[in-house]
Amino acid sequence: MQIDFTGRTALVTGSTMGIGLATAEAFARAGARTVLNGRDEQRLKAAAEAIRERVPAADLVTVAADVTTPEGARTLLEAVPAVDVLVNNTGIFASTPVLEIDDSEWRRFFDVNVLSGVRLARQYMPGMMARGFGRVVFVSSETAVDTPLDMVHYGVTKTALLAVAAGLAKAAAGTGVTVNSVLPGPTHTEGIEEYITALIPDAATFDQAQRQFIAEYRPTSLLQRLIRPSEVADLIVFTSSAQASATTGAALKVEGGTLRSLVP
Repeated sequence: MQIDFTGRTALVTGSTMGIGLATAEAFARAGARTVLNGRDEQRLKAAAEAIRERVPAADLVTVAADVTTPEGARTLLEAVPAVDVLVNNTGIFASTPVLEIDDSEWRRFFDVNVLSGVRLARQYMPGMMARGFGRVVFVSSETAVDTPLDMVHYGVTKTALLAVAAGLAKAAAGTGVTVNSVLPGPTHTEGIEEYITALIPDAATFDQAQRQFIAEYRPTSLLQRLIRPSEVADLIVFTSSAQASATTGAALKVEGGTLRSLVP
């Protein structure tokens, strides 16, 4: 199967690190004009340089904009008026006892994890539908299905993304535009390193800490290791390709077998 995005523009939000950076690199490898987005200009520059080191012919655009705000979304739209692929990856997580999460924190998580993607879909989907092609992918999480006790607010926002993607897919019915969500499991990102290190501070090495984390906190994992960001990126790129034209309104798992349900 040859996935080719030549002539297509792919926008990946939150693409300065982790899954977002790996996804941007994967689109660049597939020939897409790839738009990297984040809030910090210097981090965006560093991310673009890192991709160009591995993909010298990469066609990259960087746009510094906070897409969790209406102003930031407008800045992005002005810089890049049309895209063929929108990957809503921007998100935050935190470990907090559920009865200690106040209203402002609940709102912050919804603003960042849910409304940022809704806002961008509202901006870009009409153009996709008019042109007869488009792909929208929401990066959800295994926690959308199995709510973690220490991150209920995070899990709830990721569950909301499944409903958002399904609803938007219905709105795009028959237009050539697909909308899907992707559910990664524990993925080896900078953020998860910090989380696991704080959770298991006595481990001699991070490799030992991650094995202990999987054994104690994700014992159902069939991989028995953290997922690589590139493994998540590969599914996102396929879901965004012409070859995935019959996949829409779906919740696609890439969680290493952590979830034991037959469907999401």
